[in-house]
Amino acid sequence: MGLERLKRLLKEKEGIRLEFKEARTALPGNLFETICAMLNYDGGDIILGVSDDGTVAGVEHAKIETMDSNLVNISNNPQKLDPPFILFPQTYEIDGKWLIHIQVPSSSQVHKTASIVFNRSNDGDFRVTQPQQIAEIYNRKRAHYTEGIIYPGLRFEDFKADLFPKIRNLIRSNNPNHPWLALTDQQMLEKAGLWKRDISSTQEGYTLAAALLLGKDEVIQQLLPYFKIDALVRIEDIYRYDDREYIQTNLIEAYEQLMAFVGKHLPDKFYMEGDQRVSLRNKIFREVAANLIVHREYMNAHPCTFIIYSDRVETENANNPHGEGPIDPDHFAPFPKNPTIIRFFMQLGRVDELGSGILNVNRFIKEYADGDSPQFIEGMFLR
Repeated sequence: MGLERLKRLLKEKEGIRLEFKEARTALPGNLFETICAMLNYDGGDIILGVSDDGTVAGVEHAKIETMDSNLVNISNNPQKLDPPFILFPQTYEIDGKWLIHIQVPSSSQVHKTASIVFNRSNDGDFRVTQPQQIAEIYNRKRAHYTEGIIYPGLRFEDFKADLFPKIRNLIRSNNPNHPWLALTDQQMLEKAGLWKRDISSTQEGYTLAAALLLGKDEVIQQLLPYFKIDALVRIEDIYRYDDREYIQTNLIEAYEQLMAFVGKHLPDKFYMEGDQRVSLRNKIFREVAANLIVHREYMNAHPCTFIIYSDRVETENANNPHGEGPIDPDHFAPFPKNPTIIRFFMQLGRVDELGSGILNVNRFIKEYADGDSPQFIEGMFLR
């Protein structure tokens, strides 16, 4: 799916959300200016191994592993990218030439590289030096990403202690050399962007994202008393329900409880991927469950629902829409609603490349539902 999207991007021209860079044997010197600018603006895609006019020159294959490793490590270095934001480059071969695709989401924080703030325009990356312009970026992000709200009274003791070994095991199984594994629990939360300092207000502390991901149940209910995921089965009794589960816990365990509900009520189908049998149900609904969680607008009291009917599954979620109407899986620009929460789920291996959820569901649902296609509708609520 990533290869198909990359091929589509190569047919486009550079723009505010797309940047080509030549990188034969090393990372370009101005790469982190573009990464910083895209993080601060609206996200985007960077393709290494392509000239400005779209000519595919490729990256030297022997250098790819080093370049990928350098990118991951440097993006986690606050002296190069402040605050750090770990990126996950993807490598592809097209017509015998190797390319590196870096998908950069819009961040909920304001980033600097070499102590300079960059922003993005149709003309490329530009320095932001005026305090008023920097303040405008802060205001835009604070207004849009409520996951970044700081709660100065939130303490490390408000997090579930038994979640940290689980988180480390998930990270280790996904990437045994992940730099977070060498950190203390508190340091890991800081690197993940779950603790921050607001320069304009001088507030500092753990954020709403931290509480949602790791908070004790009573702490989450105190902050968001309406928070829940309402999972229902409506097959026999379509007006009420045959089975129901209120999920009112941290997002790490909420994902597991929702997947357990799926396993209890939805059938699996025999499916071969290459020479290996895989769970088609899990392929689809791990994406549905993860996207339901990471794209929700948690300051909206509208309930999040997951409903199993005899002939379909429907989900509904409050969100801050970045568009209106049906989403075409073949032509859409992925946009994160909660970049910090998404990034954390990516470290756990529960979310892949941004936008992959829609692509994977669209691909596998045809096998699971005998040729039917899913519907993704964006508006006041995400379905």
